Amino acid sequence: MIPAPTPDAAGASPGASGRVGPAVSVGDVVAERTVHLTRESLVRYAGASGDFNPIHYRDDVAARVGLPGVLAHGMLTMGLASSVVVQWLGDAGRILEYGVRFTRPVVVDAETGADVTVVAKVGVVDDGAARIDLTVTHADTTVLGKAQVRVRLD
Repeated sequence: MIPAPTPDAAGASPGASGRVGPAVSVGDVVAERTVHLTRESLVRYAGASGDFNPIHYRDDVAARVGLPGVLAHGMLTMGLASSVVVQWLGDAGRILEYGVRFTRPVVVDAETGADVTVVAKVGVVDDGAARIDLTVTHADTTVLGKAQVRVRLD
């Protein structure tokens, strides 16, 4: 579950309109979330996305192609990461740009699943916009590199 937006040091917080306001500063952590993925999560995502590559649900296929196990879809991981920022903003339409570099896969164990943690921190604030830097980890390893979301603040 994503925590509700909280006021920053100056007391500004997103309202019903999602307005963030001018109190956002470089270095502020604006959102954090840990998502637990299961094999069921991957099957549901495959159905929604149409990506039925068996590396996302079959251990034998993943092993045959040299993977460490069944992998979460890259776009699922990317979507989970951006959802933290959308929750904070209150409006996906405020996202101006989003990009990542895939650095490590998220291996989803059949029994224990996988936890993906996202921390969103303000990297740059300029002209009514901000660059939000995302740290996305699984098993203490960064899985998305240079994950950045540019957002409109006003």
